[in-house]
Amino acid sequence: MEILALRAFTTLDQHPHSGNPAGVVVDAEPLSRSDMLAIAAELGFSETAFLTEVTPTSARIRYFTPRDEIAFCGHATIAAGVALARRGAARVLALATNAGEVLVEATAEAATLTAVHTTVDALADELLEELLGALRFSRGDLDPALPAVFVRGGNPHPIVFVRAGALASLDHDEQAVLHLQNREGWDGTIPVVHRIAAKRFASRNPFPRGGIREDPATGSAAAGLGSALRAGRHLALPAVIQVEQGAQTGRPSLLTVEIPFQGRVRVSGTASDLGPGWGRPPRHAGTARLDTRASVLLHGT
Repeated sequence: MEILALRAFTTLDQHPHSGNPAGVVVDAEPLSRSDMLAIAAELGFSETAFLTEVTPTSARIRYFTPRDEIAFCGHATIAAGVALARRGAARVLALATNAGEVLVEATAEAATLTAVHTTVDALADELLEELLGALRFSRGDLDPALPAVFVRGGNPHPIVFVRAGALASLDHDEQAVLHLQNREGWDGTIPVVHRIAAKRFASRNPFPRGGIREDPATGSAAAGLGSALRAGRHLALPAVIQVEQGAQTGRPSLLTVEIPFQGRVRVSGTASDLGPGWGRPPRHAGTARLDTRASVLLHGT
């Protein structure tokens, strides 16, 4: 078993702190669900991916936050694709997730995921009002050209489009957002998005359900954004958009989203090793039955 740490959706200049950290555990067959949750909590990343049944062209993948298992995670998928490519996997991989099959095209430096089928609906007015309160926004902060929507794909979540000033001043009530996420079963982040230009967007993603205040880069939310823009006819198709995220967390990130006329949206990004000293051996190492190599990797040496 290998336990790796990568940062996905790094910026083009490869800023040393760019991208969203993810754990990737390869050959995780010995681990129980409780082992996986314990390792994810110990690593402390917003998500850790656990790979089993690995072949040169496919794998089973499960995702855990420090709190629970979720159906899908974009940045951990990019990290897993790069990790498998470095082990000599085929360029195109079929990953079996709890949300459905996700195709990943990967090299040792970058990957593109094809999102699962996604639906987009209007966000109920009373729910939007409650969400705005949790985000500490008012109706005046919303972008009138881009109505809030609810996306069902890899993970269910709303998307709220706001004016530029509102995005910069986002200071959400973490407990109120967590209450909404838990009550409504919103496993994904809460994307708050501003349209900078026709094909350029900035996004901030509160994610207390993942054990963090704000997610630096969210591939599943970027896929949902692409589907939402297409459903609302908000841009000419086909289109490729850029999503900037994470600057406020100290981890600037860049996501590229390909939106076809129809069919599944694709999300691309680069990935790099997180670097030495990123973690420590889990306290539950005996329970998880980590081998010597995994323990060394957790030391980052």
